[in-house]
Amino acid sequence: MNRPILYTYWRSSAAYRVRIALNIKGVEYDSRSVHLVRDGGEQHRPAYRQINPQGLVPALVHEGRIYSQSLAIIEYLEEKYPEPSLLPLDPGDRAWVRGLAQIIACDIHPLNNSRVQKFLVGELGLSDEQKLAWYRHWIALGFAAIEARLNQDRYTGHFCHGDTAGLADLCLVPQVYNAERFGCDLSVFPTITRINAACLELDAFLRATPESQPDAD
Repeated sequence: MNRPILYTYWRSSAAYRVRIALNIKGVEYDSRSVHLVRDGGEQHRPAYRQINPQGLVPALVHEGRIYSQSLAIIEYLEEKYPEPSLLPLDPGDRAWVRGLAQIIACDIHPLNNSRVQKFLVGELGLSDEQKLAWYRHWIALGFAAIEARLNQDRYTGHFCHGDTAGLADLCLVPQVYNAERFGCDLSVFPTITRINAACLELDAFLRATPESQPDAD
């Protein structure tokens, strides 16, 4: 079986999600670094645009096909390697977990990723303080919703759903990493903080952390 190739960047939270998923599944893969900052960003080079025309990471190459978008890649891995599962068995529980994941991947992250931050400063002329205020605003709104949902659901356990880490957790941890990096106040989100700490006790999460990657600056 051909090993998957993951095009990644150490600080990309979207690539971070996929690294965790691969580790949980026990799938060995080859890593290819795409530096998003050096020399104007390697994601803009024609060679990488042939792999992902969006010029984004991650991209996964496996068995002759190229996959993009982190959640789609993770769903592919879930179906290709069903055990251990990243989703609960019950359809309602699966939808609930996917909803948590999408709050992060569809609502929080797209507003705060590096290309948005560059646009805010370079095109709109925002100061670094204004950019930081933007970032913290969307983190606070999104995390407040996640915290409320976690506290309302009877199935919230050691992790976002029960006592096994899954899809929602592997989306949450990279977003918490970014929030801490930008000095967001997480003291008002004790459940999120607790779950993040529990995840980071697991080898699959630890091996995926940005500082553990070979391309970490």
